[in-house]
Amino acid sequence: MNRNTLALLVFAAFGLMITACQDDSASQTETTTTTPSRKKVVVPKFERDSAYAYVEKQLSFGPRVPGTEAHAQCKDWMADKLRSFGADVILQDFDAERFDGLALKGTNVIGRFNPAAKKRIMLSAHWDSRYTSDYDPDEANKDKPVPGADDGASGVAVLLEIARHFKTAPIDEYGVDIIFWDLEDQGEGGGNGDMRSWCLGSQYWSRNKHVGGYNARYGILLDMVGAENARFTKDGISRQYAPALVEKVWKMGNNMGYGDYFQNINGRELVDDHLFLNQLAGIPTIDIINRPEGSETGFGHYWHTQKDDMAVISKRTLRAVGQTVLAVVYHTDGGTFL
Repeated sequence: MNRNTLALLVFAAFGLMITACQDDSASQTETTTTTPSRKKVVVPKFERDSAYAYVEKQLSFGPRVPGTEAHAQCKDWMADKLRSFGADVILQDFDAERFDGLALKGTNVIGRFNPAAKKRIMLSAHWDSRYTSDYDPDEANKDKPVPGADDGASGVAVLLEIARHFKTAPIDEYGVDIIFWDLEDQGEGGGNGDMRSWCLGSQYWSRNKHVGGYNARYGILLDMVGAENARFTKDGISRQYAPALVEKVWKMGNNMGYGDYFQNINGRELVDDHLFLNQLAGIPTIDIINRPEGSETGFGHYWHTQKDDMAVISKRTLRAVGQTVLAVVYHTDGGTFL
């Protein structure tokens, strides 16, 4: 995730301008009847322990830095998990160049549920780890790769737990694509780098979609969604390109008792995969991302440091995000909200 936030972003390369819980003892399976003429919608229970275990599993490989054995092993594991949940899996390999000229090989891992359906929604997160702990206060740690428990692994874990339910409680009316973006976190640091050096996997996919003519009614991006006392604000890019979706997701989270996470605060714009999914792919996409109050970087104290490990992960936060997104997905009818 890039540190840069944007008060006003002139994106010349693309010719575009951006103007921009309840206690866990409570019932976790939401059953909602919208009108007498509509069927009841039963939302599966999001298992927080399962999601937590998925974070642990990713970290057991080591930092998922491109070109490492940990990166290769995690890619295979994610693909196998999606297949075990009934997904049709596509591994989209691509070549890219890091901002400093280093050649990189990346893979976007794509799981398609109900692939024959023309009406689709897209859920995504990045899965790579940053190669440098550039914000670690200890100079000795700066050359070490980030463990990436929250920044990467948490979003993947939540989506894997969501995907598990598509096998046991399939959705027939539309298809869901779960995409894990690679090379999101390999950009130029320091706050002054080219924003296009970040989110390389989503940029590539936006120009080379896995299916010709692919489109989704909406997208939800998860990034850093596992930390204790996370604070999700409505970032400017999400509000600009998908304002109705922002309001529906935050309302759903609040109605389910997670208002301490989904706070009704308008935040500033930031560079994340959703920027390119909106601008290049044309898919209205929002970002659920932790934005702690009073943070100097705009992110958690552990961001891009060696402290981004299992100690920062909260099962309750994973569940707040996962249960909310599940509810949104199961209340979607043809890409709109009931």
